[in-house]
Amino acid sequence: MPIALLASRLGPERTALLGQLFRFGVVGTMGFVIDTATLYAAISLGAGLYLGRVLSYVTAASANWAVNRTWTFSEADRSAKGRQWMMFLLVNLVGFAVNYGTYTALVSSWPLAAAYPVIGVAAGSLAGLGGNFFLSRRFVFKAAA
Repeated sequence: MPIALLASRLGPERTALLGQLFRFGVVGTMGFVIDTATLYAAISLGAGLYLGRVLSYVTAASANWAVNRTWTFSEADRSAKGRQWMMFLLVNLVGFAVNYGTYTALVSSWPLAAAYPVIGVAAGSLAGLGGNFFLSRRFVFKAAA
């Protein structure tokens, strides 16, 4: 089905929502790369699997906030960057809990995931995606008045 036909059937609001979700997913993929690279760097510096993961998540979430602010939710209010960044991190704690819980469950119970933590990072990222999108859209990136 061509994209134009699909868009006409969905209507402009749902099409815009799907566009945002797609962009959020692209940004999340970028965040996954940052998350994984930071985790492996932290592990190589002695942080370990768990502290390294906390550091990598905060790094990736901060990068995701910046790109989502300018690309995914370009119509969002531009004031109070610091407040918006903190709100993004707070709101995404829900996704982080799901993300980190999935990661921890895998690396602690599956030797393959412990040997290759990227497996846990990928599974955690996917597990937290939907909640992060809807919470970010509702509470962090509200359209400017």
